[in-house]
Amino acid sequence: MSPGQSRPFDGLIVGAQLVTLDGEHGYAIIEDAALGWRDGQLAHVGPRSQLNGAPEAVASEVIDAEGRWLTPGLIDCHTHVVFAGDRAGEFEQRLQGASYEDIARSGGGIVSTVHATRAAPEEELLRQSLPRARALVADGVTTLEIKSGYGLDFDNERKMLRVARQIGHELGICVRTTFLGAHALPPEYAGNADGYIDAVCDWLPRLHAEGLVDAVDAFCERIGFSNAQTRRVFEVARSLGLPVKLHADQLSDSDGAALVAEFNGLSADHVEYTSAEGAAAMGKAGCVAVLLPGAFHVLRETRLPPLQAFVENNVPMAVATDCNPGTAPLQSLRLAMSLACTHFRLTPEQALRGATCHAAQALGLADRGRLRVGQRADFALWDISQPAQLAYWLGGQLLHSAYAGGVRVA
Repeated sequence: MSPGQSRPFDGLIVGAQLVTLDGEHGYAIIEDAALGWRDGQLAHVGPRSQLNGAPEAVASEVIDAEGRWLTPGLIDCHTHVVFAGDRAGEFEQRLQGASYEDIARSGGGIVSTVHATRAAPEEELLRQSLPRARALVADGVTTLEIKSGYGLDFDNERKMLRVARQIGHELGICVRTTFLGAHALPPEYAGNADGYIDAVCDWLPRLHAEGLVDAVDAFCERIGFSNAQTRRVFEVARSLGLPVKLHADQLSDSDGAALVAEFNGLSADHVEYTSAEGAAAMGKAGCVAVLLPGAFHVLRETRLPPLQAFVENNVPMAVATDCNPGTAPLQSLRLAMSLACTHFRLTPEQALRGATCHAAQALGLADRGRLRVGQRADFALWDISQPAQLAYWLGGQLLHSAYAGGVRVA
């Protein structure tokens, strides 16, 4: 056993090639490594030669990785996986020339998913949503953020958040729930956006009191809500001690990145139209830029996020699926990583950091995203010959197994 070790590891993997991501750059690889965990935390990360005894003598269970590659568990820090129905018809409309805004203004888009989600009982909503979450876990995800925002009334927002919590229990992974009541204007509030924001600000403390909210988000955009309306929601979140994040500057420069930075938010997401000034504000506030290449790809966008401005202002760049029924029907974080490399010119190492340590920061989680003693025992074992293959292959089954808190989940 390692020095100071009072009892065996709960589990130990030997013969792995570790991608620790320790440090700020590079994969930080450890060859012929051993990874041990106890009570859900990593207790040994290093060369197998540094084990204080034979593997069977220092661990209750020993797994031979047989040379496979081991990375931190992937973290999908922006998803909308809880919803009913689909919007495949809108996909066809866009291919025939309709824009996202055209569809939204004609009663489609988010509001069409709201109708389907409201109509689904909680058990049915869970039944429809679980396969999407399972697909993400089967591709290496061990921490998953899930937003509400397709209920747009108290009972249905609550239903969505309850289903999100149930998904975490069903799959054995960590699910972080985000209240996105300010996602779109429901039909019953047509012409009364301020009145709807009044309602959202009333629901938030009640949902938080039930333990259903980990963070607060809004859609700050010309087809969403104004800066002033978003600010009101953020002020309620701040009064409750809840962190904020924002759908920011996706379709236009609405100064959303600067707004979320003003509230020391966790992240600004999408950010295609974020200005250099917005990027600088994010850097000062320690705000993560969450890149969502799936939506960029599906909507056939051409406006790139200000990637160089993010680099110059030391803004970490996370990568997420944005899994949703309208603009990103994407059920693979690895594919999102690949799209980030292709569309945004990230390197495979940057994409992996974007789906691990930077994604953890975007959720306010300091206990995961790297392989380091004391971190949560979330990791994924891959059938690959080099780390770049995680972003190189478009699909395919690369995951051998994944563990969350030291427990196998995939």
